Amino acid sequence: MSAASALAAFDPTSPAFVADPYPVLAELREAGPIHFHEPTQLWLVTRHADVNALLRDRRFGRTYRHLATPAEMGRDPDTQAHAPFWRVVRNGMLDREPPDHTRLRALVSRAFTPRTVENLRGRIQAMVDRLLDHALAQDSFDLLADYAEPLPVAVIAELLGVPEADRPRLRPWSADMCLMYELNASEEAARRAVQASVEFEAYLRALVRERRERPGADLLSTLAQVADAGDRLSEDEVIGTAVLLLNAGHEASVNGAGNGWWTLFRHPQALAWLREDPARVPRAIEELLRHDTPLPLFERWVLEEGEVCGVHLPRGAELGLLFASANRDPAAFANPDALDLARDPNPHLSFGAGIHFCLGAPLARLELQIAFTTLLRRAPQLALVAEPEWKPTFVLRGLRELRVRGL
Repeated sequence: MSAASALAAFDPTSPAFVADPYPVLAELREAGPIHFHEPTQLWLVTRHADVNALLRDRRFGRTYRHLATPAEMGRDPDTQAHAPFWRVVRNGMLDREPPDHTRLRALVSRAFTPRTVENLRGRIQAMVDRLLDHALAQDSFDLLADYAEPLPVAVIAELLGVPEADRPRLRPWSADMCLMYELNASEEAARRAVQASVEFEAYLRALVRERRERPGADLLSTLAQVADAGDRLSEDEVIGTAVLLLNAGHEASVNGAGNGWWTLFRHPQALAWLREDPARVPRAIEELLRHDTPLPLFERWVLEEGEVCGVHLPRGAELGLLFASANRDPAAFANPDALDLARDPNPHLSFGAGIHFCLGAPLARLELQIAFTTLLRRAPQLALVAEPEWKPTFVLRGLRELRVRGL
């Protein structure tokens, strides 16, 4: 397959491509380190060393708005109808660059240190056991909806201090907002994302103001009190941060769990090896995240005109960093298409790199380790009921459901 053919086959709207993008990504990677994809206007970066380096290079940013207007970057202005979505998203740290990013991350990072996260182990284990009690009482269950999805929602919501009765509302808001991150999102997806943003923002604004008046022992109360000081964090930034934590905690963690179990069901020898000794789970989780990356593509803006992977790019060009391709680069991983649950070292990029490295990585790892270990122990004969279908999304790539029985 030529580079032109591989680029034509790179179609994030195609169910066949979403179901298995890896052959196309391999062709693109072999054909060169960078390719321009006309339909998305992205410069696709394919190789591990380049993706890793670009994530750490401050000449490339998650946003350009701290430096220039859209017009100055050769970009169209935002659609006014989409403004409520962008207002929420751009007040979170993911779409900020230093110094704002540095300030926001410093305020939130204390809730996600390895020690703080480890102190959550008992609470996470209790949540996992409750979810599994309910799931295993059924003849069959959806491993995603009944087990993988509720866990990160509950953990992040508890950290933030979202009342338990309100938590069922969070997942639909998160899912709809994340539709906007897809390449060339449809107007229907944008409409749903905007509506979810409006409702999510209104809910959190009321909750933040309540916590400012009656603070509790939770992260939202802490951030609300900082905002009340008036010089370090605005109310909009508190809301943007809370939305980011909830969205990232939901989507990436759920897809990581679902994609990982689907991989294990397709590799019965690997699953049997893992069942022999659940102490192997932590290393296995890293390999599952590498082998079928839950976030295959992440974007960066070119902030300074210059050369990228041997190609001269103007200021305002947009890069599509292909994590899924980088994670299967033979220059970084021996036999990269094989599943090796004992792989070590495993320098995968599924959590990113540089200043935007996933803040919640320690928490996501702990949740996945506890959820996988407990399920292996309590349902040693867990079996697939039906082959799953993929959701029609690529940037956040995951299954619609994963129906299993405990036996």
